[in-house]
Amino acid sequence: MMPEPLSYIVAFVSVGLIIWVLAARKASGMVWTLAVAVGLGVWTAFTHSSGFTIAFAWIAFLVASLSLNVNFLRRKLMSDWVLRLFRKRMPPMSQTEREAIEAGTVWWDAKLFSGRPNWNKLLAIPKPTLTAEEQAFLDGPVEEVCQMIDDWQINEELHDLPEKVWQFMRDKGFFGMIIPKKYGGLEFSALAHSAVVMKVASRSMTSAVTVMVPNSIGPAELLYHYGTEEQKNYYLPRLARGEEVPCFGLTGPDAGSDAASMTDNGVVCRGEFGGKKDVLGIRLNWEKRYITLGPVATVLALAFKLYDPDHLLGNKEELGITVALIPTNTPGISIGRRHFPLNVSFQNGPNSGRNVFIPIDWIIGGVDRSGQGWKMLMECLAAGRSISLPALSTGAGKLVSRTVGAYARIRKQFKMSIGHFEGVEEALSRIGGYAYLMEAARVMTAGAVDLGEKPSVISAIVKYHLTEHMRRLVNDAMDVLGGRGICLGPRNFMGNVYQSLPIGITVEGANILTRSLIIFGQGAIRCHPYILKEMRAVSDPDPVRSSMRFDRALFEHAKFFISNVARSLFMGLTGGRLVSVPSDSSASHYFRQLTRMSTAFAVASDMAMLVLGGALKRKEHISGRLADVLSHLYLASASLKRFKDDGSPQDDLPFLQWACEYSLHNIQERLDEIIQNFPSRPVAWLLRLLIFPTGKHYKVPSDEIGRQVAGVLMEPSEARDRLTAGIYTAVGKDEPMEIMEMALKKIVEAEAIEKRLHKAIQSRMLKPANQESLLQEAVKVGVIDEKEADLVKAAEMARREAIRVDDFPQDYWVRN
Repeated sequence: MMPEPLSYIVAFVSVGLIIWVLAARKASGMVWTLAVAVGLGVWTAFTHSSGFTIAFAWIAFLVASLSLNVNFLRRKLMSDWVLRLFRKRMPPMSQTEREAIEAGTVWWDAKLFSGRPNWNKLLAIPKPTLTAEEQAFLDGPVEEVCQMIDDWQINEELHDLPEKVWQFMRDKGFFGMIIPKKYGGLEFSALAHSAVVMKVASRSMTSAVTVMVPNSIGPAELLYHYGTEEQKNYYLPRLARGEEVPCFGLTGPDAGSDAASMTDNGVVCRGEFGGKKDVLGIRLNWEKRYITLGPVATVLALAFKLYDPDHLLGNKEELGITVALIPTNTPGISIGRRHFPLNVSFQNGPNSGRNVFIPIDWIIGGVDRSGQGWKMLMECLAAGRSISLPALSTGAGKLVSRTVGAYARIRKQFKMSIGHFEGVEEALSRIGGYAYLMEAARVMTAGAVDLGEKPSVISAIVKYHLTEHMRRLVNDAMDVLGGRGICLGPRNFMGNVYQSLPIGITVEGANILTRSLIIFGQGAIRCHPYILKEMRAVSDPDPVRSSMRFDRALFEHAKFFISNVARSLFMGLTGGRLVSVPSDSSASHYFRQLTRMSTAFAVASDMAMLVLGGALKRKEHISGRLADVLSHLYLASASLKRFKDDGSPQDDLPFLQWACEYSLHNIQERLDEIIQNFPSRPVAWLLRLLIFPTGKHYKVPSDEIGRQVAGVLMEPSEARDRLTAGIYTAVGKDEPMEIMEMALKKIVEAEAIEKRLHKAIQSRMLKPANQESLLQEAVKVGVIDEKEADLVKAAEMARREAIRVDDFPQDYWVRN
C-alpha cells in the first residue's frame, strides 16, 4: 500500500495534470463542473477529513457551480461588475479611430492571434496565379514600357517621364488596371496589379510610382466602390483611357496620419455655378501637400471636413470627413507647383483652394455619402496598401539580389571574389533572405485580396515590413557596391533606388506610427476573437442586451486565455515537439515553433491588455514589439506557404530556413524585450515562466545557411532565377543588368581555367606576370589552349566593364 504522504503527492500531481489538460482543451463549464464533482466524490470516498470539512467543500462547490453555470447569477455576481470596470477603463475613441479600426476584414492574422493557426487550411489555399491575359500584359506592354524607360534621363535630365512613355501608358491601360472592363479598364487581379508595379519598379522607381498611384487608393477605387452611377459612367472610362490624370488630396500641414486634425473644410451653402444661380453646393477652403501626380492632375479627389450650419442637408451641423471629385481647372484652385522628393522625379506637389464653390453632387457617392469619407478611405486603404508599396519594395529586393549578387562574384580584392569574404557573404545572405521573405508576403497578401479579403492589419504589416526590409537590403547593397554604388550615372543600377528609400517609409502611413500604433492597436481589436465583441457589448445602449452580450464574450475570453496559458507552458516545456503540424519533414520544425510562438503571442497580448488596459494605447514600446511579433508570425507563415506552393524545391530550402529562423529569432527577442520592460514585475516573471520556461533557444540563421543563400546569389541557377522572377531583365550592350549578367557567366566559365593557372604558378610551371604574358606562356607550355586563353581574356574584359563607373566632363552640371 502506498505511504500516505506519497499518495497525497500522487493525488496532487494527478489533479494538476487533469486541470492542465482541461484548461488546454478549452473545456466547457459543464465539463469543468463534472470533473470537479468526480474529483470531490473520489476525495469524499477516500479522505479521512472531518464531516464538516467535507460538507464545506461540497457547499463551496455547489455555490461556485451555480454562480458560473447559471447565466443570470453569473451576470449579477461577476460579469456586470467587470462590465462597469471595463466601461471606466476603456479609453475614449474618436469616430475616425473607430472607422479605421473597423475597416476591412481579418484573415490569417486572426488565426495567428488565436494561438491555434490551422496550417493545413492555409496550405490548402490554391497558389495565386496570373491569368493568360495578365501574363500577356506583363510580357507585352510592361516589357515594352520598361524598354522605353531611361531612368537616368527621367531623373537627371527631364525630371519627369518622357511624353512618349506617358502616352504609351495611357494607350495600353496602365492607369486603369483596377477599373472593370465594362468601363474600359483592364480589371486585373490584385496579384497582376502587384506584378506590374514590381516589374516596373525593378526598372525605374519614378515610373513605378506613376503607375501605382492611379491604381492605388484614389478616385478610381473610390468611384467604383462608392460613386453614383452617373459618376462611374462619366469618370471611370476617362480614367481608364488616361484622359483624366487623378490625384488624391488628404495630407496637409496639420494632418497626416491624424486625419481628425484636418483643417480643410467645406460649408454647405447655395451659390452660382455654371451660369446657374441658387445651386446647392459646398464652399471649400483647403491646403494640401505631398500629393502624388498633383502637378499634372486633371481631377482631384479632395478630403475635407464638411459643415452644414444652415441645416440644408439635415439636422447635423458637423457632418464629418467627406470626399469630393473636383476638376482641377475649377476657379479658385491653385495647383501645378512641384515638390522635389529627393532625386526621384515623380510628379508630386502641393495644391490649395480658396472659396472654391462646387455642386453638392460632386461628393463621391452623392449627398448620401457626405460625412462618410474617412470610412470610405479606410476600407479602400485596407486592400490598396496591400499591393503597391509591397510590390515596389519586392521589385527592389529582387533587383538587388540579382545585380549585387553578380557584382560580388565579379568584383575581386586580394585576388578573390569579394562575395567569398565572410563580411560580404553575411550581407548577401541578408539580401537573399529578405528577398525570399518579401516575395512570399507579397504573393500571399495579394492572393488574399483576390479571395475577397480586405486585410487591414495584414496590409499594415506588409506595407511597414516590406518597405523596411527594402531599406535594409538596399543599405547592404550599397555596402557591397562601395564606390560602384555611390557614383551616379546611367550605369548605376542602385543609386536612385537608394535615394527612393525614405519615400516608401513615409507614404501611406508613416512607418513609425504604422508599427507603434496601427498593427497591434488595430490587430488587438480586430483579430482577437473576443475584444471587439466585448467592446460592442459595452457600447450597446440596451442595458439587458449589453449585459448578456458582455457576459458571453467575457467568459469565452476567459476560457481562451486560460487555454493559451496552459498550452504555452506545455509547448515551452516540450519545445513544441508534440504539436501536430503538416507532414512536410523539411519544414515541420518551423510549423511547430510558429504554433508555439503564436500561442505565446496570444498570452502576452491578453496579459498586456488585462494589466495595462487603456494605457496600452500610449505604451508604444510594448505595442510596437507586439506588432513585430504578429508581423514576423505572418512573414514566416508566408515563407512556409511559398515553399509549399513552389513544390518544396530543395535548392530553395536555405532561403526558407533563413527566413523562418530570422523571424523566430525576432519574435523571441521582441517577446523578451516586452518581459524585460513590462511595468508589473510579477506579471513579467509569470510571462517568462509561461513563454520561456527553459530559456531562449532560437538563434539567428547559422553561418552555413547564410553561406548557402549567398552562394545562390552569386551563380546562375534555377534557384537564383526563381528568387528574382518577375523583374525586368534588361537586354542590350549598354544596359547595366545585361553587363552584370554577361560578366557573371563569363567569369564563372573562366574560374576553373584560372584555378589551373594559379596551380601552375604555385608549382612554378609558370612565372607570375601580367595577364597577356601569362596566358601566352600558359598556352606555350600546354597548361591551357588558345580557346581557354580567349575565354579568360573575355572574362577579364567583361569584369572590367562591369565594375566601371560613370564619369562626366567638368562642365556637365553647368550645361545641364
